[in-house]
Amino acid sequence: MILLEAFNLSKSYGDNLMFEIPWMVINSGDKIGIVGANGAGKTTLMNLLAGKAVPDSGGVKYHCDFAYIEQFSDAATRSVGNSSRLRSELLPRGEIHSGGERTRLRIVGAMEQNCPLLLADEPTANLDTAAISRLTELLEQTETVMLISHDRALLNRICTRILEINNGKVTFYDGNYDVYAAQTDAERQRDMFLYEQYVSEKSRLIDAAAQAQAKAKSLRKTPKRMGNSEARLHKRSVGGAQEKLHSSSKAIASRIERLEKRERPAETPKIRLDFSRTDPPANKIIISSRGLSFGYGGGMLFDGACFEIPNRSKVLLSGINGAGKTTLMELIDRRHTDINVVPKARIGFFRQGFENLDMDKTVLENAMKHSVQPESVVRSVLARLLFCAGDVRKSTSVLSGGEKIKLSLASLIVSDANVLLLDEPTNYLDIPAVEAVQAVLREYEGTLLLVSHDSEFADDVTDRRLNVGGGKVELVKDVAVVKSDAADRMVLEMRRTRILSEMSLTGADKEALEAEYLAVMEKLK
Repeated sequence: MILLEAFNLSKSYGDNLMFEIPWMVINSGDKIGIVGANGAGKTTLMNLLAGKAVPDSGGVKYHCDFAYIEQFSDAATRSVGNSSRLRSELLPRGEIHSGGERTRLRIVGAMEQNCPLLLADEPTANLDTAAISRLTELLEQTETVMLISHDRALLNRICTRILEINNGKVTFYDGNYDVYAAQTDAERQRDMFLYEQYVSEKSRLIDAAAQAQAKAKSLRKTPKRMGNSEARLHKRSVGGAQEKLHSSSKAIASRIERLEKRERPAETPKIRLDFSRTDPPANKIIISSRGLSFGYGGGMLFDGACFEIPNRSKVLLSGINGAGKTTLMELIDRRHTDINVVPKARIGFFRQGFENLDMDKTVLENAMKHSVQPESVVRSVLARLLFCAGDVRKSTSVLSGGEKIKLSLASLIVSDANVLLLDEPTNYLDIPAVEAVQAVLREYEGTLLLVSHDSEFADDVTDRRLNVGGGKVELVKDVAVVKSDAADRMVLEMRRTRILSEMSLTGADKEALEAEYLAVMEKLK
């Protein structure tokens, strides 16, 4: 049953086409996740579907009532009574102060409408782990959902289809986020394989043409002592051979012109930080406490808490909102008397206020301001965090919130800091940016202390977990991330490359190859 349909839907801002959709439908039972880079048009599309914005062309037809969890509006919460069961569950204190509490109220306002269709724009914003878990349950119980989220764990749990907005093009993929990511990764690898084939064939044809031309020039002239009749025969023979070689050269040039031109796909830039420039400590334990006691206004957040942060470990601080995770990082940064920080530890603290950025400087100037790495490495870090070449000359003041977060992280990574304290570094980042930050932090050689409610991000980056709560800081996990055996993984990667190359061949059994490819991707996961 169709609940909503859009036709000839387009939206532009100035000369910038956000997207153009000939036709799309939301059917009963669909669970659709919208993904795309910051600025791609995700919220614009959602607002068009919800009737909150006017399209440049086309329209939307509704076949049912719907509820909308907007990212920055409290309009949907005005009719929610204080006696609402769901409100009592999600807002037990009944007070609305924090961003997380306002998000919870928006969720309550939408859910209590019991509409057949739910639209949701970043419904996990500012929620703690417990609230995200409860929201996930509610979305699983909702029959039809379209949502925007940078929470990949949520998209994997909820979604059966992914809608990607990329450079004005809207594409649907069946499956959850991981399936979508595998498909797009396969497309990128296939594009690289076809590009390499194109380059190889073009190079071969250019060499063949050059050889034909060289051979034509090298044909000997008529010998001086040769008779007239013999000379005529020799000249005719040489002329015929040269004509054939020139014709062959022209035919090769024509084939080069007819080759389907392919651009080199974008590749992830390599980062080669010289971590020795930070003069890292050699101590086994970098930060520790044998009895941290601290509180506000008579209440104790920490009461004799004991903990250790090993050198080069990557530690997640977990715990409910208000448990003291950010406070613990502040105390470490200030070197509280109950906390021992080794002398050579240099701390870089990421805060949401962007205190380490000068808004009057360019992106590159900010990144270089406290860098101990050469400019070429700084540019590579910025590129890895999705700043293109032209972006480095932008004034920091014009950057979006997500771009400022990435710049702030880049500035810390290239600085002399060898211990990073990161408080919710993925807030306001789209999924490509989250994955970029994730990759950079995975390669970081120093000690890392992290607060994050993005479970997939945190699980991938960290190898140790400390729970903060009840006045204590307790070790709950100290295991290395389990990875596939390197040799087995290499074999699987080679199989994946072979399959992609065979899929491009004429007469290939694409159905069998696709099945084999999915099996390989499952093993790689």
